[in-house]
Amino acid sequence: MRVGLLTQWYDPEPGPAALPGALARGLARRGHDVQVLTGFPNYPTGRLAPGHRITRRRDEVGDEGVRIRRVALYPSHDASALRRLTTYGSFAASALASGTDALRGLDALWVSNSPITVSLPMWFTRYAHRIPVVLHVLDLWPDSAQASGFLGTGRRGRVLTHAMSGWCAAMYRAAARVAYISPGVGELLARRGVPEEKLVHIPMWADEHPGPGPGDLRAELGLSPDQTVLAYAGTMGEAQGLDALVEALTLVDEPGLVCLFAGSGNAEGRLRDQVERHGLRNVRFLGRLPADRMPALLRTGDAHVVSLRSTGMSAYTMPSKVQTILAAGRALLVAADGDAAAVAAASGAGITARPGDPHSIADAVREVCALGREKLDILGRAGREFYDREYSLAAGVRRVEEALRAAAATGGRR
Repeated sequence: MRVGLLTQWYDPEPGPAALPGALARGLARRGHDVQVLTGFPNYPTGRLAPGHRITRRRDEVGDEGVRIRRVALYPSHDASALRRLTTYGSFAASALASGTDALRGLDALWVSNSPITVSLPMWFTRYAHRIPVVLHVLDLWPDSAQASGFLGTGRRGRVLTHAMSGWCAAMYRAAARVAYISPGVGELLARRGVPEEKLVHIPMWADEHPGPGPGDLRAELGLSPDQTVLAYAGTMGEAQGLDALVEALTLVDEPGLVCLFAGSGNAEGRLRDQVERHGLRNVRFLGRLPADRMPALLRTGDAHVVSLRSTGMSAYTMPSKVQTILAAGRALLVAADGDAAAVAAASGAGITARPGDPHSIADAVREVCALGREKLDILGRAGREFYDREYSLAAGVRRVEEALRAAAATGGRR
């Protein structure tokens, strides 16, 4: 088949932004002719990746013969809502004006729904070129915008939420298939009116080749072999609810425990102050590590934390780090509701705690320490086996391929 990918995020951007590239190459290896429409790489810093210069459009040929059309955008990834909107809107406008011609003649198109401004080139391709679409719901809208406070409160927030809900409903109607990444999301989409015959479960995969190895950071950080390392890597924002983890650490008296925080976010300063105020000497902040250092951090942690503040949306949120930790063969400590906690239990790799409850999280931390490094390794191996069955790239590519074939069979019917 001739298939396309429409995604604002793509290689060489790291983390979750690297996952569409893995999909494109996987489809190409299965014999498909793959065309990608994306932007110039700037995630997560908001600065252009080395070797790139913004032009109106640029065509490339990547690994496995994947054809890539990049279009101009305003690069930004800071806390400014206006600049973030400009980034999203500029990509959508450029893709519509300078990119959709690259998608002519496709049999089917895979679309990442985040951000939802990607709907503009998606709708044009769907209705003008009559190309059927598989819409992959990687973020719930307007829920994610509400949870971040982006929509505001009061009447303005209600108006924006209503408008965004209608916008998403139009995207779902346009798609031949709507893919969801976790069971909770599928149930929610069904309640929001997406027909059952359109819905298909396609969990996201991890970056299975994240960088060179082996090796970890234990020697560099001065950690001894008998110390148990609990690690958190990622955004330190309000949605993660990490204050409860710090409070939990004040309740745990385990001399062999070290907790590492890697990443950044608008709650980082408060967390550092909290650690200093409590005099926690076993907590270290590593800052934002380069992408090529993340595999070593994964190997350093004996257990890795997944934390989400309990909100109306948290039960339907599946952080991509869950798959990353499972793929790395490491144990999980999950302080979250819903699908993330369910995966921790089903995989056999996870210890769960009530989100926002320092005492419950402290109990989970004590369990991590009681298990020790050898038994935590056993949990991690069980998690890797679960990942291979449920979340691997090979399984994801196969599921996307099946959805694209089903969409193509509709022939672009309105």
